[in-house]
Amino acid sequence: MSRLALCLLMASTLMLSACGGMQNGALWSAPDFSSLARKYGPAVVNIGVARDQTQQRLRTPQNPNDEGSLGSGFIVSSDGYILTNAHVVARGTQISVKLPDRREFKARLVGSDAVADVALLKIDAQGLPTVRIGNPDHAEVGDWALAIGSPFGFSNSATAGIISATRRILPGADYIPFLQTDVPVNPGNSGGPLFNQYGEVIGINSRIYSNSGGYQGLSFAIPIDAAMRIKQQLQDKGAVTRGRIGVSVQEVSQPLAESFHLPRPAGALVSYVERGAAADRAGLKSGDVILQVKGRDVIQSADALIYIADLAPGDSAVLKVWRERSALLLTVVPDRFDAAPAPKIQPELPTPLGLVVRPLFPQEQAVLRIDGGLLVQQINAAAARAGVKVGDVIMAVNGRTVSTIQGLAEGVGVADGAAALLIQRAGARLFIAIETQKQTTRETE
Repeated sequence: MSRLALCLLMASTLMLSACGGMQNGALWSAPDFSSLARKYGPAVVNIGVARDQTQQRLRTPQNPNDEGSLGSGFIVSSDGYILTNAHVVARGTQISVKLPDRREFKARLVGSDAVADVALLKIDAQGLPTVRIGNPDHAEVGDWALAIGSPFGFSNSATAGIISATRRILPGADYIPFLQTDVPVNPGNSGGPLFNQYGEVIGINSRIYSNSGGYQGLSFAIPIDAAMRIKQQLQDKGAVTRGRIGVSVQEVSQPLAESFHLPRPAGALVSYVERGAAADRAGLKSGDVILQVKGRDVIQSADALIYIADLAPGDSAVLKVWRERSALLLTVVPDRFDAAPAPKIQPELPTPLGLVVRPLFPQEQAVLRIDGGLLVQQINAAAARAGVKVGDVIMAVNGRTVSTIQGLAEGVGVADGAAALLIQRAGARLFIAIETQKQTTRETE
């Protein structure tokens, strides 16, 4: 290669590097976040919430300057409707909204949905700047994303990153398929918008996964399509209604798929059917695998709960179910979903001992000749060091018999630094001591 050709090659390489690189034979570059922030930043607001006096007296000794809470929100209609997180405004006596142009308004809480952690506010104003709503279903891992909000009270702060996962299900939030990002999100960002690279809002920043309460590389946003459906119900009726059929479900692993003779590891394996509930009335049984809900494919187990929650109570829906090596159709009439109590400001959602467990099926209990018990399906490093193995059956925690994941969580919750597990393994029983630990998923108010 001549010196001239080499120089030209080096120059073109440097030019591509400066532009961002090549993709499918075409130049690509990072999106113009400055234009995005300039255009839609005026629609992102700072939310202040005053709590009642009883809460203030409790909070003041811990932090004398804490007279309320700060969060974020964004304007979705020019006549003053604002979306934010339910936990941002929970138990507030006064809500104030500050716009980037320094105007301040008192806000009215139109409605709040604790299950999805979405709230709708209204301020008395017209001609306000608004965001543009996008489609989170089009988001792909690796796409650029931008958050604008008020981390630690610093209003209209912009942080950027990428979508790191889609349809992520978190402990304690089985009805929301979160968007996961590596966008820096901190306390105060809650309720703020997550933009895609085209300037469209695709989510509401809601949670971080953290040991410290600060950003550690994982943040989660509520998909905007789900939030907008909730917004419409809150605006029309002041409340949200959902369907439920009264089941507990779990993932279908490859070994479980093979044992049920399923063509692939997908669907929602029914581990419990509530007596007298809609699923019981429809003939659903423990051990069934839900493959479809009203024509929508169930890939991961949470899909079934999400799709069922979207159904209107009282309206019939057809479930496609796998039972005894074949598919069948069942018609179910969902009951009304009773909303959970309002979430705490920063609730901890521990995964007990870092284990993945499930209740034993009745036939498994019969084979093992035991009542109850939790089958260990996955373990972490701490559990492995303590001697826990996949396939163990947890019978009790600190002398308390357990047969549900909630029972395990309660037993671990009262343990003081360590929990004594009574394990059944290969027909024998033994005790294993394991240190208790908590990994927290925090809301980012």
